[in-house]
Amino acid sequence: MGCTVSAEDKAAAERSKMIDKNLREDGEKAAREVKLLLLGAGESGKSTIVKQMKIIHEDGYSEDECKQYRAVVYSNTIQSIMAIVKAMASLKIDYSNPARADDAQQLFALSAAAEEQGILPEDLANVIRRLWADSGIQSCFTRSREYQLNDSAAYYLNDLERIAKADYIPTQQDVLRTRVKTTGIVETHFTFKELHFKMFDVGGQRSERKKWIHCFEGVTAIIFCVALSAYDLVLAEDEEMVRKLPSPDVFVGICFLCFIKVLNCRHLLDAVISPTDCSHNFN
Repeated sequence: MGCTVSAEDKAAAERSKMIDKNLREDGEKAAREVKLLLLGAGESGKSTIVKQMKIIHEDGYSEDECKQYRAVVYSNTIQSIMAIVKAMASLKIDYSNPARADDAQQLFALSAAAEEQGILPEDLANVIRRLWADSGIQSCFTRSREYQLNDSAAYYLNDLERIAKADYIPTQQDVLRTRVKTTGIVETHFTFKELHFKMFDVGGQRSERKKWIHCFEGVTAIIFCVALSAYDLVLAEDEEMVRKLPSPDVFVGICFLCFIKVLNCRHLLDAVISPTDCSHNFN
């Protein structure tokens, strides 16, 4: 007795094959996808790692993207010199030239409008240049471990002539050095050796940590950052807490997942550890 296959059966078989094919392709795609979650205390270098991945694996930042960071570079430069000037009083350090006290007043008078507009006007740049050249300011800078200062302060202030030019466009290195507090979640994609990476950078400050839980689903591994250079620095949000201390507390909450612990900011460690006695930081 003959056996015939109806058109409906053929269509059903084709649909089944297509479903199997789609499932197989989705499985292969998922196998090539790596989801990485960047965690760690504030100022541990998480956002810098994200930028480095973009520079290394995504051909870096375009000229238009670099231009968008110009206001951030200006702000970082202004905030850095302001932090040093503010610390002069608390550390009881005098300017080598008394005229710099007037420059300090002018700095605070001009900075708010400049930051709001994302610019670095010539008069403000000249004020910053004179202040940075003062030996009293330099003495205060050498004691930056005693107050909150952007670790890129010297990088920008030493290169003020270039940054203050009217046609200034940030370089890849300038962008890498920028510091902006991460709020919310920043997602970056890049491909390496046929693997597609999704990297999630979340804010490290305490107020941001409650947002981490939403990133855990499907995570392949955690990159947990600890800044080596911050062994004796306090947190920006809690000046009673050393930056290296919160990380173990944060770490305990996520240790059930596969993780990669990154001891970050190695390039800054040599400069800060040699002139200090760090033995009391590791008792």
